Amino acid sequence: MIGLNKSIVVERLLTQDEFDRFASLSGDNNPIHVDADFSAATRFGRTVAHGSFLNSILRGLLETLVPGGRQTSQELIFPAPTYADEPMRFVAEISSESEQTVEVAMVLTRIVDDVVTCQGSTTIHKGAV
Repeated sequence: MIGLNKSIVVERLLTQDEFDRFASLSGDNNPIHVDADFSAATRFGRTVAHGSFLNSILRGLLETLVPGGRQTSQELIFPAPTYADEPMRFVAEISSESEQTVEVAMVLTRIVDDVVTCQGSTTIHKGAV
């Protein structure tokens, strides 16, 4: 068993400023993420988070669960949009563990309506890869 924690839950409000800063850092300036007027005319109705931004936050949770671990595989899907300025719940939970690896399930949920916006799993190698 890794440490004492088998799961971590973080509630966080993702802001438009964070979407804009991630776009600036990554170079992904798709207007669906950064342009409120453009986004209002789409099926989403407003700006949505970059999938890579959400993945980065989840990766930070993995470091808390398995300090120093090396992520060796990952599967993520985005069944619903993650909007700016809505409270979100990030959960990472160890689902199985062997001597060398840890399997972690990840879920991101909009708190206001309990809709899953991102979910997946990952394998973390405990030692150097």
